[in-house]
Order: sequence, then structure tokens, then C-alpha cells
Amino acid sequence: MKKPVALQDFSTLLLQLYRLSHELPIDAFQDAALDLIKPVLPFDSSMWGTATSTSSGIDIHTIHLHNQPAEMLTAYEEVKHLDTAAVEVGKRPTSTLAFNADAWFHRPDQSQLRDYGRRFEQANFFISSDANRQTDFVHWVSLFRADPDAQGTEDERQLLASLMPHVMQALALNRIVHLDRLEPGGPPACGSAIGDLRGVLYHADGLFEAALNAEWPAWHGRTLPAPLLKHFLEGHTRYGGHGIVVTHHVEQRLLFLKSRTRCRADSLSPRERTIAELLARGDTHKDIATILSRSPATVRNHIQSIYDKLEVSNVAGLIQELRLAG
Repeated sequence: MKKPVALQDFSTLLLQLYRLSHELPIDAFQDAALDLIKPVLPFDSSMWGTATSTSSGIDIHTIHLHNQPAEMLTAYEEVKHLDTAAVEVGKRPTSTLAFNADAWFHRPDQSQLRDYGRRFEQANFFISSDANRQTDFVHWVSLFRADPDAQGTEDERQLLASLMPHVMQALALNRIVHLDRLEPGGPPACGSAIGDLRGVLYHADGLFEAALNAEWPAWHGRTLPAPLLKHFLEGHTRYGGHGIVVTHHVEQRLLFLKSRTRCRADSLSPRERTIAELLARGDTHKDIATILSRSPATVRNHIQSIYDKLEVSNVAGLIQELRLAG
């Protein structure tokens, strides 16, 4: 039996975990976190993700595979309805299991699942989850051992149960740090959020929630409003509503979202916005006419229209209005 992890070692591991969450990019953090766990809780591969529990098994939203091939997911879709472990961890808000695959999936009708486990070297399991019973949304980590004789101990199960809240919180912090770095010079009073491509929100600050509540008063806060998600899934990067502007960036199958209140600069046409930005950088109307292959008189007319829409009378005021639009 492996010696239990000492309190000091556990504390050191957590400090390293949170340090990595602030230092590493999102495409490197999960593998680094898993590598940090391996010395104290050995495993060969892992599946770390989010999903919704359904009557036919889990419906995966996001997934990170560690030392497993991508075809594992395709193969899992064919056997997930037989996965009684996934059902078990979904019964409680938090749950951690350690079991041998052949012993757990022992029923005759689960032979296909047992074959799947042997194919992908998943002889012994650790599963830890955080489930929302109201929404059936679950965030979980599965650790696999290839050796059939390397069964997990109760001490190891308890260690994983103690580690997982920190691991999941560190992942959330890693994503929030990444979100903050995407637009460090964004407009003031800008809200932010992180969601997945199904529209489930993992993080939303108070400004983001307030902006969406103002736009959609019946919004419940757990998922993105349907019109907003539909707009982004159609390939648009910017949503302009009655009183809100939301932009997004997709990375690791996650939506990194920024929101702000509509401002006067949002009323500018694409051509007017270009001219306004050229004015803001110091170009004269003659310079702009040359750049855009337009007559100086035409550019002067555009500039007057821009000033009218922005309700300003000079370049300094124009720059301030553009800053509000980010």
C-alpha cells in the first residue's frame, strides 16, 4: 500500500497547482496539473471534462484527453449507455470512486464496455465529480490505470477527493486569467464570462450578468441567452443588441466573452469607423482621402457625419467615444 501523502507535501502540491494556474496558457495547464498529481496518485491516462447527464449516458460538452487517443471518445459514444459509474457519480453533488473495471462493469450486458476498457487500457478507475442536480451538469476527472492488479486504495480515493475541489478551482482560475489577458486594454465597465459551445456558463462576473439581465430580463443566468449563442455559432464574433454589445473568442472549445453597454460609436458605419480610427491616430482629412481613394470633400462630409453621431466637435472627443467602444 502506498504511504499516505503528508500534510506538508499536500500543501506544497496545492501551492504548485495554483501557481501553474496563473502562469501557464490554457492549452498547457491541464496536462501540467495531471503531471503534478501523478507522483502522489499514479495513473497512466486521464479524461477530464464537462457533460450533461441524460437517460442515454453523458452528453460531453468539453473534454481533455491525457495519454489517450481521440478515437477513445468515438468508441465511448457506442458504450456510454452501459456506463453505470457515470450514473453513480451523478447521484450526488460531489462524488469520488475508485474501482476495478471488470468488477464494476460485471453484468453480462456490459461485455462491450469491458472490451472498450481493455482496448484503451482502462483496467482501474478513479472518478471524481462535481454535479449540479438541478441542471444535470457535471464536471469530472477520470484517472485510468492500465495494470489490472494496480487497484486503487481507500487512501488514494480519499486523496483524490481532497484534491479535486482544488484542481477544478485551479482550472477555473487558469481560464479567468486567460480571459483577462485577451483584452488587457479593453473599454471601461466591461463584463466578462466563460462558457462552452453548448452555452453553459462556467464563469460570469457581476458586470456581465447585469448587462445580460438588462438586455434579457427573463434570463436565468446558467446558460447564454439563445439568440446570443445562436449568433456566435453562426460565425459572428460580435453581437449588437438594443443596449448591449458582446464579443467572443473561441479557444479550447470554450467561449471567452466580453460585454459592454452600447455607446454612440456603435452607430458608426464600417466606413465611418475606419475614418474615425484614422482621425484618432492623427491623419488629416487629406491623408485619409489618399488612403481611401476618396476626394477630400467626401471625407470632410464623412467626418462631419461622424462628429454628429458621436455628439463631439473635435478629435479629442472622438477619441474618447472610440475608447468607450473598445
